[in-house]
Amino acid sequence: MCAYHRGRSSRGKGGKKKHTPGSGEEIIRVPLPRENQVFGVVEQALGSGWMDVRCSDGNIRRCRIPGKLRKRMWVKVGDIVIVEPWPVQTDERGDIKYRYTRTQVDWLLRRGKITQDFISGGVFL
Repeated sequence: MCAYHRGRSSRGKGGKKKHTPGSGEEIIRVPLPRENQVFGVVEQALGSGWMDVRCSDGNIRRCRIPGKLRKRMWVKVGDIVIVEPWPVQTDERGDIKYRYTRTQVDWLLRRGKITQDFISGGVFL
């Protein structure tokens, strides 16, 4: 055995995949808005981490992506997000706390947390 391969297991790089029989339904963890947070749909990207977001309470807020999430969370126009309004200028400004994936948005639609009209820009929640 060569020194380059010493210490590697015989399974290779990825290891063995074990099949676990389940009920067929996938379990997803989806964070929901807390008491001072609302759902939102990104309407326009303004640059420098700022977005115009149409919120479920009927307001259009200018929201920012906080610094610790800016590089980790890439937000596009049309994404569903959780918005936390600022204590000052509550109806005008807010922070984007979370961006939902497509699978999570489908789960929210099935559970009735958001509606298709809200996503497309029609009726609010």
